[in-house]
Amino acid sequence: MKRRNFLINISAVLSGLAVTKTFAKMDHSMISGQMCGQNSANCKMGDNMHEHMHMHMTNTKTSQKLLPTSSFPKGLNLPLLANLKNESTKQGIFEATLNLKSVKISLIPELTTEFWTYNGMVPGPKIEVFEGDQVKITVKNDLSQPTTVHWHGLLIPADQDGNPQDEIPAGSSRIYEFTIPKGSAGTYWYHPHGHNTVAEQVYHGLAGTFIVRSKNDPLSDIPEQNWFFSDLKLTDKGQIANNSMADWMNGREGQFVLINGSYQPKIKVNGTTRIRIWNACSGRYLNLSIPGCDVYLVGSDGGLLAQPYLLNKPLLLTPAERAELVIIPKHSGLFYLQSISYDRGKMGDIPPEQDFILAELELNKADSFDLPTTLRQLPILGEPVAHKSIEYTEAMDMKEPRGNMIFLINGKRHDMSRVDLESKIHDVEEWTIINNSHMDHNFHIHGTQFIVLSHELNGVKTPPDYVALKDTINLRPHEKITLKMQQNFTGLRMYHCHIIEHETLGMMGQLLVK
Repeated sequence: MKRRNFLINISAVLSGLAVTKTFAKMDHSMISGQMCGQNSANCKMGDNMHEHMHMHMTNTKTSQKLLPTSSFPKGLNLPLLANLKNESTKQGIFEATLNLKSVKISLIPELTTEFWTYNGMVPGPKIEVFEGDQVKITVKNDLSQPTTVHWHGLLIPADQDGNPQDEIPAGSSRIYEFTIPKGSAGTYWYHPHGHNTVAEQVYHGLAGTFIVRSKNDPLSDIPEQNWFFSDLKLTDKGQIANNSMADWMNGREGQFVLINGSYQPKIKVNGTTRIRIWNACSGRYLNLSIPGCDVYLVGSDGGLLAQPYLLNKPLLLTPAERAELVIIPKHSGLFYLQSISYDRGKMGDIPPEQDFILAELELNKADSFDLPTTLRQLPILGEPVAHKSIEYTEAMDMKEPRGNMIFLINGKRHDMSRVDLESKIHDVEEWTIINNSHMDHNFHIHGTQFIVLSHELNGVKTPPDYVALKDTINLRPHEKITLKMQQNFTGLRMYHCHIIEHETLGMMGQLLVK
């Protein structure tokens, strides 16, 4: 790929620039004794585990030399996401090819970086289909590792969803085929989900967007933009850095935060605009602030809300979460899209969280605009007929070479050969998720979307701020959330923390739907 073509997608890198919160604001427990399971003699548990980790990481600290964040220009116009070409000429059929391959790209003179890509693009090509479409995608794996493609959030059969049990060997290919259900219009994405390889493959560049549209979209007349956030961590030689111990412990965060592959781009917002947002970072939490605008949340992981929700604080998006916004500029001028500092309880000797700039916004004041008061009718789930409870915990394990930490669900580390939970197809279930640890984790489940019923923290139970269909939700330390969901396909499904390093180190379980 020529450098000028690459710069359409990756133009630069982000410094950890701190800014004042005056700019940033919108207008607007105990650890389970069972958790070590295996290798219990090598585990450290209890409320002082983070102190143990701080001491251990300080004593074993090794540093990688990273590329200076001043290496690339900033302020280029936000790139558009390239579409994946539909090879079918038949109405209602989307047929295409994704080729996973290594590509060397010149980021700056005299340095080339090896990325792992879908069709040579970082991020991968955007897939757009309509509800009811039949999808057939041939995936060719020209990597040196096995892989899968997980269609994150899509309501499709288990054997087409890219489970780690269904890997495509290196040098091989497979065809994914599924039909997009009616009523599932929304903002989705795709990425690898191989066993023990997902972290490396994602941080080498493998991720792309997937949009399902409705032919009766109440917001179809509003101009639309896509903001796809990802991390990039490069060594001083311009190569993608390996995970450090801190990356494995806390989730990888690169020195560069990109939007559509571009560093601190200039984003032009001419009047009322609909924004689709993806947090495709491995471990970074984004706490988004959009000043100078009225900001309405209109959609979440599972598509549109029932009605718009006016945000009066930054929007927190954890890894893998998506959102749809309608922003209405109240002023004309230059402003900054920012991520406001959020303390998620990281372990070890790390710098404090800071606010940082993501992009420059060029706003043009909107004429008066009235959003529809009703966006859609959310599905109504009946009373639960079954209940499931899962608990997140953490432990030190000196036999784990990737940072000496393991992350567990119900005291167990993920095992490909073990079924952890069983459900009956179409049963409405209530799930209780407990984060019995000292840092934020999120929860993601395959094959369905859930509704959050309540949050409980320090003995105080609160309802969600708004009702939405979601597939990923954050849990603060010692928080309990209650969800309601229904699986409508049989087969094996995964559920896990979507901080990818934590998933890889064991925080994943397997649900068999019969």
